[in-house]
Amino acid sequence: MSDDKGKFSTDIGDDVIKAALESVRKRTGEAPDTTAPAAEAEGGVNVEVEGAPPPGDAKDQEIAALKAQLEVSQATGRAVMGRIKDEHEKVLRATADLENFKKRAQKEKDELQRFGNEKVLKDLLPVVDNFDRALEHSRAGGDIASLEKGVTMIRKLFEDALGKHGVKSFDSKGKPFDPNLHEAMQHVETDEMPPNHVANELLRGFMLNDRLVRPALVMVSKKKTLEAEPAVAAPEADQKKG
Repeated sequence: MSDDKGKFSTDIGDDVIKAALESVRKRTGEAPDTTAPAAEAEGGVNVEVEGAPPPGDAKDQEIAALKAQLEVSQATGRAVMGRIKDEHEKVLRATADLENFKKRAQKEKDELQRFGNEKVLKDLLPVVDNFDRALEHSRAGGDIASLEKGVTMIRKLFEDALGKHGVKSFDSKGKPFDPNLHEAMQHVETDEMPPNHVANELLRGFMLNDRLVRPALVMVSKKKTLEAEPAVAAPEADQKKG
C-alpha cells in the first residue's frame, strides 16, 4: 500500500503471465510475443501481448491460404487442360495424315497394278508392227526367203525388248540335266553324250533377273541297253530225236 490515496497496485506473478500467453497461443495457433509487457486494468488483471493477432485472424488467414491454393490449383488445371487439348489436336491431325497417306498408297498401288506393264508393252509394240508388215509382205507375193529373214529379224527384236526388262532365255542342249532349270519330258537312249544330259530341247527356258520364269522342257539322255542275242535253232536231227 503506497502513500498515494486511491491508488492500488499489485505484482503479477510469472505463472499468471505464462498461463495468459499459453491461452493466447492456443486461441490463435501462433506463439505470442513473450517480451511484450503486461498492463493493468480496473477490476482485476488484464494481460495483453503486442503483436498477437486478435481472435478470428488465424481463421481468416487459413481461409485466405486455402483460396490462394485453390486459385493455384485452378490455374494449374487450366494449363494442364490446355496442354491436353493441344496434344489431342496433334493426335487428330496425325491420324488424319495417316489416313490420307494410306489412301494415297492404296491409290498408287492400284495404278501400279493397272499400268505397271505400260513400259513393257511400249517396247513390245514395235514387234507387233513388224509382224503386221511381214504379213502384208507375204500377202503381196513376197518370197519365202524374204519372209523367213523378216521373221528372224522380228524374233531378234522381240528378244531384245524382253532383255531390256531382264527376261533372257538360256540354252540347255548338251548340258547336264538340272532339275532347278529343266523339266524332263522323256528319256532317250543315245551314245552321243553321257547319261543324264539334255539330249534335245523342246521348249527354251527363261529367266527374269536371275529368277527362273519357265523351266526348259527337255529330253534326257540315258545309256543304251544291250540287245538280247537271238536264240540258236537246234539241228533238225536233234529235233527228231526229241
